[in-house]
Amino acid sequence: MKKIALIVISSAGLLLSQIVSAAEIPWASSPEEVGMSSVRLEQINTVMQRHIEAGDIQGAVTAVARHGKLVHFKAHGLMDVENERPMQEDSIFIMMSSSKPVLGVAAMMMIEEGLIRPEDPVSMYLPEFADLQVAVLKDSIDENISPRRVDRTNIPEHRLVPAKREITIHDLLTHTSGLGTGGLGTLSGIQAPFPLPSDRTLETEMSRYASGALDFQPGERWSYSGLVGLDVVARIIEIVSEQPFDEFLQERIFEPLDMNNTWFNVPEEYSDRRVAIHGRDMSPFFDRTTNYFSASAGLNSTAEDYLKFEQMLVNGGELFGNRLLSPRTIEMMSSDQAGGLYNGIGRVQDGLGFGYTVYVTEDPVAAGARRSAGAFGWMGAFGTRTWTDPEEALTGVLLLQQPHGRTQYDFENAIQQAIID
Repeated sequence: MKKIALIVISSAGLLLSQIVSAAEIPWASSPEEVGMSSVRLEQINTVMQRHIEAGDIQGAVTAVARHGKLVHFKAHGLMDVENERPMQEDSIFIMMSSSKPVLGVAAMMMIEEGLIRPEDPVSMYLPEFADLQVAVLKDSIDENISPRRVDRTNIPEHRLVPAKREITIHDLLTHTSGLGTGGLGTLSGIQAPFPLPSDRTLETEMSRYASGALDFQPGERWSYSGLVGLDVVARIIEIVSEQPFDEFLQERIFEPLDMNNTWFNVPEEYSDRRVAIHGRDMSPFFDRTTNYFSASAGLNSTAEDYLKFEQMLVNGGELFGNRLLSPRTIEMMSSDQAGGLYNGIGRVQDGLGFGYTVYVTEDPVAAGARRSAGAFGWMGAFGTRTWTDPEEALTGVLLLQQPHGRTQYDFENAIQQAIID
């Protein structure tokens, strides 16, 4: 009897080992196995150290996979400058807007299942979003001529006109809705403070978001809705899935992808792994438990978890034997859905399109991008940047907590020059 028990226990241990192994992206035997140069990949470490020594960033975690195999994964610098704690590979970062592509995948799931359609009016699920108005300059004949961003200390005179049509889920996913994009309509009070107080939820905030005016006519501009538009989509997902948004993500995305280190609320036992951003008061992020599960900026995560997420995308919607989306749906998500309206964020940049929650490289030369045509991804306000490059079967993850464009560019450049086949 004891012998049988031993066999069962040993078999269970072997099975557990296989499960754990299966939930990890394997390392390539060498970068050369997947057409990359091990010598040239060292440039990633060189440029990260250069920017750390220059004081541009305090530290980073960088990861690269090609053809489904890891070729680079490294922690650089410090996770806590004050206490001189080195960055760890499993350090936890505030992802900010890098949360948005996760919402994109959740929305595409609901589209695949026929529970929502991109062309659906938002009011079909949230009636308070019917009959919205648009804020325009008071004396302007052309209603489309209005500031994209408004200084609250110097608000120009404006008036409200009816929206030509209702905003749709498509508008929200592409940032072409005019909802909460920082213009004249946003002054009505719909811009969300962040982080929101713990007693607020996605459900409680919808009426407030719907109470203001739009910043432009739906579908006629691209303007970034940093903290509002995608949270409205998250609430719609709650309604049609009959699940709280955090539970939906956990069950439908994080568990299948073995993203065990991604949370809205970081468990107390893992708090010592959080990156302390040098020179910034982190108490609004660290000293709270939220019930507002922001699809726009609410997640905390690690480089390994986001590499798994990007690997699922480059695989056409599947990872570890779990299919989240079909390849055709990934193509839909990563194709220009904004009708050519997108030309960069923060600065004018040609050669780009915008899909559902991600920007897409259409012409690498015009965009000045170190990615292939068809590559897509997004970024966060604190410096995180992740992307998928289908042409090269490549995924890249750069987690920072200081936004620094040069570091981001140098990381992508180091990857591109390491591709040799």
